[in-house]
Amino acid sequence: MTVDERVAALGLEIPEIPELPFRPKLRPVLVHGGLAYVSGIGPIGLSGRVGEDMTVDDGYAAARTTALLALRRILDELGSLDAVARWVKVLGLVRSAPGFGDQPQVVNGFTDLVVEVYGEERGLCARSAIGVAELPAGMPVEVEATVALA
Repeated sequence: MTVDERVAALGLEIPEIPELPFRPKLRPVLVHGGLAYVSGIGPIGLSGRVGEDMTVDDGYAAARTTALLALRRILDELGSLDAVARWVKVLGLVRSAPGFGDQPQVVNGFTDLVVEVYGEERGLCARSAIGVAELPAGMPVEVEATVALA
């Protein structure tokens, strides 16, 4: 089964990227030297601070939505999710309330979905989960990734 077929079998819908509320000057995906660098993306239109007005479960769901948007970026740039040989590195930023320390559980929403879609051998990657005071447009989560190309 291809990754594209697995997405359908899991009943996942990869949404279109909504219009951004800001105008970043970037490439959504940059391919270089056998790697694709996926620029930071988050659940556009959702705002909140995990540990304040959002729970860990809310943050997990936001990170899961973020994973679907990252898949959309890959699909748009590379034409198929199967163009990814393996996920290499994920950096998850969580807009966190002071004293909140469960960023890894929030970012699990992203990496759990990637593993569901790609399997552990291709989807389980190196990862960092960091708490930050602010993110663009008040998003609760932003994730960037590096993937190896097939």
